Amino acid sequence: MAALQGGQLTALLQAAQSADAGVRVQAEQQLNLLQQQHYGELLVGLSAELADGAKPLDARRLAGLILKNTLDAKDDARKKALVHQWVSADPNMKKQVKASLLATLGTQGDAGHTAALVIAKVAAIEVPRSEWPELISSLLANMSAPSTKELRQSTLEALGYTCEELGNLEEDYLSQQEVNSILTAVVQGMRKEVPEVDVRHAATVALQNALTFAHNNFSNDSERNYIMQIICEGTLADNARIRQASWECLACIASGYYDKLPAYMQDIFSLTQRAVQGDEEEVVLQAIEFWCTIAEEELDRDGEASSSDADSVNHNFIKTALPHLVPLLLEQLTKQEEGQETDDGVWNVSMAAGTCLALCASVAGDAIVPLVMPYVTANIQKTDGAESWRAREAATFAFGSILEGPGVETLGQLVQSGLGFLLTALKQDPNAHVKDTTAWTIGRIFEFVHSEDWQVPLLGPGNLPQVVEALLQAIRDAPHIAEKVCYAISQLAAGFEEQRGTSAMSPYFKDIVQALLETASRPADAAEQTRLQTQAFEAVNEVVRASAGDTTPMVVQLIPLVVGKLQETLHMQGGGLEAAERQSEIQGLLCGMTQVIVQKLSDSDSAKAGVLQYADHIMDALLNVFACRKGSVHEEAMLAVGAMTYACGRQFSKYMERFYPVLQTGLAHHQEWQVCQVTVGVLGDICRAIEDGIYPYCDNIMQTLLTNLQSPDVHRNIKPQILSAFGDIALAIGDRFEKYLQHVVAMLQSAMRLSVQQQQSSDEDMADYNNLLRHGILEAWAGMFNGLSKEKAEQYLKPFAPPLLDFVEAIYADKAGQDDGVWKASAALLGDVASTLSAVGVLFQQKPYVQPFLQQLAQDSTTADTANWASQMIQKALRG
Repeated sequence: MAALQGGQLTALLQAAQSADAGVRVQAEQQLNLLQQQHYGELLVGLSAELADGAKPLDARRLAGLILKNTLDAKDDARKKALVHQWVSADPNMKKQVKASLLATLGTQGDAGHTAALVIAKVAAIEVPRSEWPELISSLLANMSAPSTKELRQSTLEALGYTCEELGNLEEDYLSQQEVNSILTAVVQGMRKEVPEVDVRHAATVALQNALTFAHNNFSNDSERNYIMQIICEGTLADNARIRQASWECLACIASGYYDKLPAYMQDIFSLTQRAVQGDEEEVVLQAIEFWCTIAEEELDRDGEASSSDADSVNHNFIKTALPHLVPLLLEQLTKQEEGQETDDGVWNVSMAAGTCLALCASVAGDAIVPLVMPYVTANIQKTDGAESWRAREAATFAFGSILEGPGVETLGQLVQSGLGFLLTALKQDPNAHVKDTTAWTIGRIFEFVHSEDWQVPLLGPGNLPQVVEALLQAIRDAPHIAEKVCYAISQLAAGFEEQRGTSAMSPYFKDIVQALLETASRPADAAEQTRLQTQAFEAVNEVVRASAGDTTPMVVQLIPLVVGKLQETLHMQGGGLEAAERQSEIQGLLCGMTQVIVQKLSDSDSAKAGVLQYADHIMDALLNVFACRKGSVHEEAMLAVGAMTYACGRQFSKYMERFYPVLQTGLAHHQEWQVCQVTVGVLGDICRAIEDGIYPYCDNIMQTLLTNLQSPDVHRNIKPQILSAFGDIALAIGDRFEKYLQHVVAMLQSAMRLSVQQQQSSDEDMADYNNLLRHGILEAWAGMFNGLSKEKAEQYLKPFAPPLLDFVEAIYADKAGQDDGVWKASAALLGDVASTLSAVGVLFQQKPYVQPFLQQLAQDSTTADTANWASQMIQKALRG
């Protein structure tokens, strides 16, 4: 290397791992500089370092990591730049790097594993470009020729990682012959006759990644039977890692090849029993995951029950296995870990079994209740011995897990008779884990079995006082229990509806909100406090949303309280990144509460007066929150401003001078794309509120929006919303929008062409995005048609009437991507064209699709009014 001589690269890689920060930073800077100035030489050097068994292990390991990071990144823009850098590089250099990587497979230590990862990253770039056609055959040659255990293991890893990378791409780039050869090599490596555990494990993991390409092979009975036989044998292997990986393969098959499973389910259940009753935890978790995947698949298929597609047939595996599967799952519920209730990240057999039970309940409905209730009844009151808490917690968990799925008629009586017992346990059980699960179960009861619409409501004057009393007592318990109580309170409130200006919850509003706010202020360790505060504020928000008219004065009184708390956050102690994040979190919760209060009070003109009374204080507080950040915008504060625009209407104009710089920052700072998207939405809110009061700010706003639309670095989800914002601005400022029309119309034409092109894609995500894009396009045109005077519309918009009718025709033709909202907006646009422009009757005569399109919409109550109005306008235009 010209950039580095002899062993300099080794020394530099070791220096980059030095304990001395100064040495480390200097080395990292040198490596970054080399990547910028000597890209090819650095990659050749790194790949040679990785391949050289004589080099120190730590240097080889870092060489591989840097190589991988020169090819891939989590950030989309960075990844795009790295891919471009590799694609544009010298072909001979790339050939050298790839040869070194292939030569590294099979070397001692973890270098072969690292090389396998890097090979897959190169493959993800080159295989779609047909630039490494010999890769698969080179890897397969390692498996057929006499080779070492290490070579076979790292080759299988390379095949697996390559399949994983290529499986993430939209198109299939492997030929069927390559798929067949990969599967043959992988399945050969999985056989029970293979003596090396690491090879067999690598092969099993590789199969999991290769399954995405195996559709033709799974359609062939003998090939599928052989693959399934080898996987099932893997679940019985002596090594737990192989057993676990085999169950992971079965879970992938449950998701990808559900229709091919009927012949194997009996054997798989026998294997499940064997695993769950006696295997190691990691294996048991994967065996349970298989049944969770089956249940999720059947839930999806139940949702598509009207489909005649053979691929959506439900084989009812869960309902068939239920009498045998449920007892197996119930046995696992007592395998809790001590103290797991305080650890939010814990995952064990008990929790997996409960999750699976809940999914089975969603699939099987009423049929699960008689299988679970005897277990609940037998265990929920056990007090014999120090370990009896396990039985009580398991029984409570089982009951809570089956509440979603069975009908209210089936559960109603059980819940009615059991609620009192659960409330007592919540207050008095000596075990914290039991109380934690009890609070969660009560929350689930309120979520799924509590509504005033039912014939015999669960809650009423006879038991509501006891419920509220128990919850307000339990909310003072340990933070993890209080967190579940907050969830229960939010579900309790959501189940009541306002009737004649009041609600059953009204008498308790003040005490509940006070208890929740006190809970949000409780001291606890950082992680616990964050979770508790979040849940407490969510509960306050739900109680406010569900509140009735007779509590309006109390809701209004929350405004000065929340404003005061927002002001307190401005003076939070402590410096550094962690303190700033904590401040931002608390401000987010308080801004969220402000938004909910303002929205609730804006429901009626009389209540809105409460917001206006404090509007200056609210906006001062929100602007102070914005001022805490430099160069970015607080998302929740922006949403709260959006709520304020609706409450204040034209009066919001007085805040624009101070708020405009924040708005501009939010629009321009597209790197935080969700915040930018929210800001564009709030811009629309402001336009609707202050109408032409937005005009003095429009030049800069329009410039920023147009720049964002043209930039390839701006997240695509923002762009449809920007198009909608054009419509909002046009509607607000009327004919003064004239000076922006040329640029806006050019953007809309480009977006319309893109939308029509995207109709060809079979990708579901692309279809969803296309409907967002169509919405934006249609709303932009609607805003211009309705904002401009008839004279200006005639002058500027008439030339675009034919392409607009063509665009709606393309939307109508795209039956696969049909979206009710888009169709409604399309009908409205047809009406706008007909009612605004002169002499367009002839255009409609040339479009026979219009009549059946509007007739179809007229049959749906949600779109009938729009369709009928559009039809009338078109008839008028036709009469000329």
